[in-house]
Amino acid sequence: MASSFSLVLSLCLLVLCHGTNAQFTTGGQSPWHTSRGFGDPRGCRFDHLEALNPAQRIQCEAGMTEYYEESSEMLRCAGVSVKRHIVEPRGLLLPAYHNAPSLVYITQGRGLIGMVFPGCPETYQWFQQQAETYTEGTMTESQQKLRDEHQKIRRFQKGDIIALPPGVTHWCYNDGDVAFVAVQVFDTSNSANQLEPARRDFYLAGRHQSVQRMYEMGPQPTSFTTRQQLSNNMFNGFDTLMLAEALGVNQELTRRLQSQNDPRGEIVFVKQGLRMLRPFRSQEMEQQQYEESMQSEEQYFGESMPGLRNATNGLDENFCTMKIRSNIDIPNRADYFNQRGSRVAILNSQKLPILNLVQMSAVRVVLQRNSMITPYWHMNCHSLMYVTSGQGRVQVVNHRGRTVFDGMLRQGQILLIPQNFAVLKRAELKMFKWVSFNTNHNAMISQMVGKNSVIRAMPLQVLMHSYRISLEQARRLKFSRQHEMTILSPIREIMRSRDDPMFEVGSSA
Repeated sequence: MASSFSLVLSLCLLVLCHGTNAQFTTGGQSPWHTSRGFGDPRGCRFDHLEALNPAQRIQCEAGMTEYYEESSEMLRCAGVSVKRHIVEPRGLLLPAYHNAPSLVYITQGRGLIGMVFPGCPETYQWFQQQAETYTEGTMTESQQKLRDEHQKIRRFQKGDIIALPPGVTHWCYNDGDVAFVAVQVFDTSNSANQLEPARRDFYLAGRHQSVQRMYEMGPQPTSFTTRQQLSNNMFNGFDTLMLAEALGVNQELTRRLQSQNDPRGEIVFVKQGLRMLRPFRSQEMEQQQYEESMQSEEQYFGESMPGLRNATNGLDENFCTMKIRSNIDIPNRADYFNQRGSRVAILNSQKLPILNLVQMSAVRVVLQRNSMITPYWHMNCHSLMYVTSGQGRVQVVNHRGRTVFDGMLRQGQILLIPQNFAVLKRAELKMFKWVSFNTNHNAMISQMVGKNSVIRAMPLQVLMHSYRISLEQARRLKFSRQHEMTILSPIREIMRSRDDPMFEVGSSA
């Protein structure tokens, strides 16, 4: 009897400890866990940061691809790579896969994306639609013939974040009326990439003029060289006769696959439009609205029902059917919002489980004029900031208390903010919008100002002796932004809305 009681007690303690530990983990991993290595074998101190514009542009038949990382030591040290696709209407971004995981943000337009997950069934089958037009049992064998089948096709639109695991083939098509613009950030230092710490594009069709970064080892410190060169697709490297035998087709068709004389580039124009099996647009929109309402409901009840937010545990959502995208431009999905319309939306692996595989996350920020984001640092990742509109001033400070960046960021520019470096951002005369790509699936920040900050959490006596200030000054420092978190309104508006005597006009500068 005593032994049975001891066994039950042990099991209870085990469950209790496991439940307590779960509060500090995500998907079975610590939030400090990372699957990354160093971006560069050499030490990188990030003594000087700079805002980057696209460095190279490659024109294709139905669009262009722009590259940011041609000669950037900053991106190399962080182990990230960035490019931007601009795809015109009826443009097809040819099938390819990459050696590193990536996140894609759609800044403009809409389209379709197909992803080929190995081992997953082709769930879209053309003959099923034909069968509906015939009476059961009256179809001939020729009428039941399968015309096409393929894996699921997904629609994307402005504001979507799309997760692309490494080695997964994907293609995109623009079925809209305007060009779509897609910014793609690769985590080349992720452990999933076991090649050199640089992005490699593996094409399955076409012949491409691409930017190649060469990784060189030798007696001298590791170095990179970047150059443009023509890249053939993967089929081109095989012997034609041997490949024809493997495919079960003739050599003429095999040569067409090798695309040896194809000058169109990686984005080609489909004159008559792309025809394929997919739900009607109205059905797609209905499904999308349902998914958005479910996600909003999870976010709403997440605080009072913790189990709902973490309900996806990998058992009920398998690899073949998991969601690959989520829209972070929708205002009601904001995690932080104020009365002036500024907002912050966080997308991590708790909201989009596929990010556990990609090991990246994203944040969307919209700041009204003169508003600020509280000074903070990332505790467990690098963060790459891409400006989508407006302009703002950004300051970044390193471990020596030195300013490594202080300047204006404008639309289309990127800035890397290294792990643990403190950053302060303020919108200027216009609204300032950006999206940040983080190299951890559950990025964590520590704020320096506001309700949930290091200043707010420390005792007054510690602040007094740390900064050699009076008790009254310590109170002013600790409680001046006590009602704000993450988003800081212009100080003059706060003073106009409060009668608190500690807010003096003379001290607001």
